[in-house]
Amino acid sequence: MEKASVSLTIKFLLLQCLFALSIAQDFDFFYFVQQWPGSYCDTKKSCCYPTTGKPAADFGIHGLWPNYKDGSYPSNCDPSNAYDESKIPDLISLMQQDWATLACPSNSGSAFWSHEWNKHGTCSESNLDQHGYFKAALNLKSKVDLLQILQSGGINPDGGSYSLSNIKSTISNAIGYDPWIECNSDADGNRQLYQIYLCVDTSGSDLIACPSFPRGKCAPNIQFPSF
Repeated sequence: MEKASVSLTIKFLLLQCLFALSIAQDFDFFYFVQQWPGSYCDTKKSCCYPTTGKPAADFGIHGLWPNYKDGSYPSNCDPSNAYDESKIPDLISLMQQDWATLACPSNSGSAFWSHEWNKHGTCSESNLDQHGYFKAALNLKSKVDLLQILQSGGINPDGGSYSLSNIKSTISNAIGYDPWIECNSDADGNRQLYQIYLCVDTSGSDLIACPSFPRGKCAPNIQFPSF
């Protein structure tokens, strides 16, 4: 009985240590994902402008997503800490501008932000509370002007076809780190620039080299549609 008791105590202590480690470091980095609205809207599914009106022709935030180095990610980490718009009143107008929803039916954006916080933001609570999470994403958006970077390299949202390698190198040369490009298809099946992933440290403030990239690939040449 004594050996069994010691064994159970050791197992309990090990579980406590593992739990403490998981709390201390519950993810390795963030993906900061920006989306081109023209590529969202020209698909067969189409889009709806938010109730605040058509967003600007600029990349918009999709999300700030905690990830592990092995490519997996945590999600829905704390159901008890649901999205609460009363915690971010000073950010709403900027979120409407830089984090606009294009989902149908037309809405204010609250459902989109709620989804992002509940699924992804709650997994960053060890470093960022709700206000800090949304503020971090907005700060990153202001720090990295993807449209300006691309246009400075002669890559414009004019419906033209551009080299995927040139898009990547243009961004990499500007920010010092390689991005990951996600493509989708327009209503005619043409492959196009859809989302750009950058990697950020666990504080949500500084760009880093990506420890891993998502799966999937684009064509060697892709379109950059207008919006």
